[in-house]
Amino acid sequence: MPDQMTVGFAWKDGELDRRMVVRCALARVCGVCGESLGRPIVFVGDADELARNAFHLPPLHATCASAIAGPDQFVVRTGGFEFVRPSRDDPDPQPRFEPNSLI
Repeated sequence: MPDQMTVGFAWKDGELDRRMVVRCALARVCGVCGESLGRPIVFVGDADELARNAFHLPPLHATCASAIAGPDQFVVRTGGFEFVRPSRDDPDPQPRFEPNSLI
């Protein structure tokens, strides 16, 4: 991921902070700027995340997503999302976001 992605509300010491990712999901705040989200909600991810419709970066404003999206990343606009907390047996141990009602 681009260097720009290492800074923002949901990052700590250059890594996504799981606690802050959960806060972004539950409080509906942007993972970059920390401000309240409206619509559309935007997710940024790679081709695998796009194919699975499951993103690891927290929800973002469109302008914040544009600022951090790299050339090999996809931007998905949605009206809402499901927040998935992985179970113990889940092959993907990271919290993830599944957009619905794509725009």
